[in-house]
Amino acid sequence: MIREEINRMLDVLPESELNVAYSRVEMVYRKYMYEKMIADKGVQVTELCEESEEIIQRWDEVFAHNLDDILKETIYYSQYKWHMFSYKQQECLEGEAARAAFDAEEKTDLYVMYQHTPFVQIYESASAVVAADFDEQQDIYIFDKAFTWTYVHTHESMCGPYFYKIEA
Repeated sequence: MIREEINRMLDVLPESELNVAYSRVEMVYRKYMYEKMIADKGVQVTELCEESEEIIQRWDEVFAHNLDDILKETIYYSQYKWHMFSYKQQECLEGEAARAAFDAEEKTDLYVMYQHTPFVQIYESASAVVAADFDEQQDIYIFDKAFTWTYVHTHESMCGPYFYKIEA
């Protein structure tokens, strides 16, 4: 029934509008496939509401503790937190080394946040999650619940991914 309705609407649209429809459907499809892949690994995903602001603030305090407000402004930290890595203001692993370090970490429960969304998700039972799972994601920050390390996959192919671990 719904497919017939969608097809009826698509049949009326001119080619230029079909491109727009395609890009929106593709976006829904990619989101669905990502969520399905994560669920198929046995990961339970819960979106946190009230706790999100505090978790994001803690991420800033822990992982960007050495950046003052002037430096943050200089590197456009508010635009993308990962600029602290791309502007070489925080030591980290990059590229394949970052991916390998993330894959090697024990991952039970993880926090996941995206740059431009106000909510944090918790991924429970995430031991099967690997860096490649995030290759299609943009500006995603993954970190353990103890805030000892963070893995970042950016929207820029020449930037990242990055892995930063707090020295013990």
